[in-house]
Amino acid sequence: MKKRGEILIENIIFIVLNLIFLTILVLFLARQGEGAVILEENYAKEIALMIDSAKPIMTLRLDMSDARELAEKNGIDFKEVVKINKNVVTVKLSKDSGYSYSFFNNVDVSKPFPVANEDDYIIKINGYKNE
Repeated sequence: MKKRGEILIENIIFIVLNLIFLTILVLFLARQGEGAVILEENYAKEIALMIDSAKPIMTLRLDMSDARELAEKNGIDFKEVVKINKNVVTVKLSKDSGYSYSFFNNVDVSKPFPVANEDDYIIKINGYKNE
């Protein structure tokens, strides 16, 4: 009789752990399915690569119509979607922290801002940093 009791407890623990794992898996897939994670990563990398290839005194204009739709759907202000801090580009399209990617070019980048009544973002490269 003692063996049957141990087998039951082991099976219950196994089932509970499997349920926890499946719940985490479903939550992960649901988050990935929103598209926010993929778009955040793509835009952050694209902006960082554009800054890396830019020359001083350049103005970059990036069409972010997909990002605007998703940000509005998730309740994020479009002005807060792209942030650049030192050499790290952060794109936030959901309530989470967003996706950050760094660029290597030693340039001074002004604060990115959206164009009024459009889906574009403007990023200005002011010049090289004096370090």
